[in-house]
Amino acid sequence: MRQRVWARLRGRLFHAWFLLRRPMTFGVRGVIHDAGNNAVFLVRHTYVPGWHFPGGGVEAGETALESLGRELVEEANIELLSMPVLKSLHFNRQSSRRDHVAVYLITDYRQTAPKKPDAEVAEAGFFPIDALPEETTPATRRRIAELFAGEPTAAYW
Repeated sequence: MRQRVWARLRGRLFHAWFLLRRPMTFGVRGVIHDAGNNAVFLVRHTYVPGWHFPGGGVEAGETALESLGRELVEEANIELLSMPVLKSLHFNRQSSRRDHVAVYLITDYRQTAPKKPDAEVAEAGFFPIDALPEETTPATRRRIAELFAGEPTAAYW
């Protein structure tokens, strides 16, 4: 319980810091799909609860694709081998009134090594779409349903 409260507080402080630094925030998430195993790569961060797709904020002077490539290496040890496909854009009103997230589908990639825990990522790995971790966030589950089960794409994260 205490760990969950601390994780939420850290997440809110992290977003407040970004708001002060950048009044408009834009993020990217990579849906890395292992078609052979019908699995997706998820990460559990140290600063927010739940399992998410790897990704993060687009830094000043960085393109969305540059940010995606950087975040995939940092959080998953995954390199893009070809251009990912932009699948959707969502308003993340739960994070702030000014946050948007671009979702890319990645099918052509190479993982250089399994991702080991570090200061940002507590756990990471591939999970079958029909056997996701219990703590997978609702937004992550919605993106999976949109991409792989034909659900309509939501405007909101």
